[in-house]
Amino acid sequence: MNKSQLRGLYAITDPDLLPGKKLVSAVEQALQGGASVIQYRDKTASEAELVRLAASLASCCRDYQRPLIINDRIDICKRVSADGVHLGQEDNAIKTARQTLGPDAIIGATCHNSVTLAEQALADGASYIAFGRFFSSLSKQHAPPAELSIFEQAKAIPLPKVGIGGINLDNAQSVLEHGADMIAVIHALFASHDITTKASAFDKLFR
Repeated sequence: MNKSQLRGLYAITDPDLLPGKKLVSAVEQALQGGASVIQYRDKTASEAELVRLAASLASCCRDYQRPLIINDRIDICKRVSADGVHLGQEDNAIKTARQTLGPDAIIGATCHNSVTLAEQALADGASYIAFGRFFSSLSKQHAPPAELSIFEQAKAIPLPKVGIGGINLDNAQSVLEHGADMIAVIHALFASHDITTKASAFDKLFR
């Protein structure tokens, strides 16, 4: 998947919503519904558990020919041959990831509400940039708020742009209209009783 293909529903896992046994099944349902990208995010699991679940997700995503992104952990990405990583604002993290994972890896960068951070991410070799949070969020409660106008401000940056933070079917269209290429969703997808149908509803927003 190249940069121009980074578009659509960006599904992010949550260990509270998807404890171990539910994780792979839920992700497969999201893929069946049309999720374009899966990010495995778990800041509480043991090292062994992270590797085991990441490997299972990598296999699942390969079956659907969709990329698996690992949150923060460059080492685990490389170990399970995932497609890339999503990184925060640690010093030189993007450059380190690019050097470690190679030119074809998908490397995403959290840019909060800052065009300056997005420009730096581009310079460091990121594949896409993520802005938010835009709405009240269960998962991103402590993230700084962002205005949807950030997409217009960052329009000249030639990278796919992800919107994150409290996005659901009621407000997703406004995020897309302001210029997002992808919408990142956690609770509005994985807390659903029918993940496949909910993923399909998000996917239709891009068609």
